[in-house]
Parts: sequence; C-alpha cells; structure tokens
Amino acid sequence: MPDIAIDAPVTVPATVSPSMTKTSTKASKIVRQKTSKFKVPGEGNSAGISVITVAVLIGVWFAVTNLGLVKPLFLPTPQAVFQQFYEYLTGQANDKPLWQHFLASMFRVFSAFLLACVTAIPIGIAMGMSRVMRGIFDPPLEFYRPLPPLAYLPLIIIWFGIDELPKVLLIFLSCFAPLALAARAGMRSASQEQINAAYSMGASYMQVVRHVILPSAMPDILIGMRIAIGFGWTTLVAAEMVAANLGLGQMVLNASNFLRTDIVIMGIIVIGVVAYLFDLLMRWVEGRVVPWKGRM
Repeated sequence: MPDIAIDAPVTVPATVSPSMTKTSTKASKIVRQKTSKFKVPGEGNSAGISVITVAVLIGVWFAVTNLGLVKPLFLPTPQAVFQQFYEYLTGQANDKPLWQHFLASMFRVFSAFLLACVTAIPIGIAMGMSRVMRGIFDPPLEFYRPLPPLAYLPLIIIWFGIDELPKVLLIFLSCFAPLALAARAGMRSASQEQINAAYSMGASYMQVVRHVILPSAMPDILIGMRIAIGFGWTTLVAAEMVAANLGLGQMVLNASNFLRTDIVIMGIIVIGVVAYLFDLLMRWVEGRVVPWKGRM
C-alpha cells in the first residue's frame, strides 16, 4: 500500500453569521450585568434611612404648625414642646422636675420587668418541659393575656389599695404573659436531631436541657423580653392613674386635664425615646448572647 504524503494541513474556513455575533454579544452583556450587593433579604444598615425619616417628620410637623394649618391646642409647635422639655429638665416648670418623674417611672417599670423575668421565664421553661406544668399554668395565662390592663385595674385597686404595689403589679402582669409564652415556645426550638445526638454522646437529661435546649431557646426568650418591656411601657400611663404623684404617665395625665398639649406631647416623646433606647439595648444584648441567631 503506497504511502500518502500530506504536505500541508487541511484548513476549513469558518464563517460566522451576524446572528451568532449578536447572540454572543448579548451573552457577554448578561454576564457583565451588575447585581445588588445585598443578596440576603433585609440585609444592610438602615440607620441613614431612619435618620432621614425622622428629619422629614419633624420638618412636616414644623411646617404644619408654624404655618397655622393646625391649632396649637391640637398640635403645638416643636419650639413649644422643646420649651416645656427645657423647663421640666431645669426645674423651672410649675410641676416637679423631669428627673423625678423619670426615676419614679423607671423604678416602677424595671422593678416589675425584673420581677417578671425572675418568675415568668422559669415558669415558661417548665411549661415547655412538662405537660403537668403546662396544664397548670396555660389556662390562667391564656385567660388574662388578651385582657387590657384597664379591665382588671379596678380589681387590683380593691385588693391592694392605691400605694406603689398596685402600680408595679399592673405592669408586672402586662410583662408576665409574653415572657412566659416566649420561654415556652423557645423550649421547642431545639431539633430532635440535636437532642438525640446529645443523648448518643452520653449526656444526661439535665445536660441536654442545659447545653442543647436552653441555648436554642435563648433567642425566643430575648425576643419575649423585648416585647415584655414594650408592654410594660404601654401600661405605664394606666398604672400611674392610681393616685400617683410622680411619674411620666402621671405628668401626661395631669397635663391632659388642663389641655396642656405641649406637655402631653413632650411626655409622650420622652416615654417613646426611653422605650426605644431600651429596645436598642436589648438588641445589643441579643447580639452578644446569641450571636448565632440568623446564621444557622
């Protein structure tokens, strides 16, 4: 069989159609298309947006009141509210200084809140771990939880009088239910696989509760604490209706009797700012105590 000599490589000319060129160009554009740097829903810092929102609200308030679109009886100017804040802060107002009202309200709210934490969280944990405890505490909790505090305030006054005890007790009851229910729900956060894995490694029942179930329940317990302190502040005005001489709620109620809307709004702003600062504190504590939340 004779040898076949190949002098040069065989080349096949390639022709590229205009449609193929357009397709490759579109593909390259799609590849180069930029996407948002926030890939997780809700990701990113919203502090700047919040500052702008507050500034816009204050600006609208300033414009509406200073242009005379709303009467001062219904909505005073920001200058009038700030003037009342300055007078209460420096003790120039006819009422007692702001710091005395502030300390009285802080004592009532936080003493009731701490007492609720000491009692409600263990009860909620017991409800999550034992059907007997759940059967005992679930009916009274679910009965009084939907009731507004003003509904059982007269009964508390009849039973405990008009001293500090009924005020603290009313706030305590408003904080107790969300804390207990959050702790009970948190005890079910640990997966069965985690519990079985701990048992397979030789852990006892109490070790599983301490090292597996309680860490899983901490995010829910902290959320319950944030909700509870919010309920405590919302109940503050109702609690200080009971023959109180001091307190932010009493200051607001007393001013409303004399149609001092500027003092009412000043007191509402102070109550709201304090509650918001405490919520920020609870968020900071949550980030330190349960840094794994939202990452698993």
